[in-house]
Amino acid sequence: MRTLDLDLICHGERVLPSLKEFESWRCLAPETQAKTAPSELILPHPRLQDRAFVLVPMADVAPDWRHPVLGKTVVEMLADLPPEDVAEVKPLTL
Repeated sequence: MRTLDLDLICHGERVLPSLKEFESWRCLAPETQAKTAPSELILPHPRLQDRAFVLVPMADVAPDWRHPVLGKTVVEMLADLPPEDVAEVKPLTL
């Protein structure tokens, strides 16, 4: 049983393990990514710019962080997403 699932999204301006490896994962079809696991940590996360559930909370804590490959801030990447995707992300209420 998995008790914790932690995704590392980014680490400053680092691109790991290399720009070439990052780009190869970013360009993979989502279906292929879901079936394959990289042998090394890929940073920034190859799909963070596509995921409202990542960018909405990230905009609260690091709105000005700039993607080291795409050159866009979190706020800019969030603005690129369909509004309905962003609207689906709700804060957790206890």
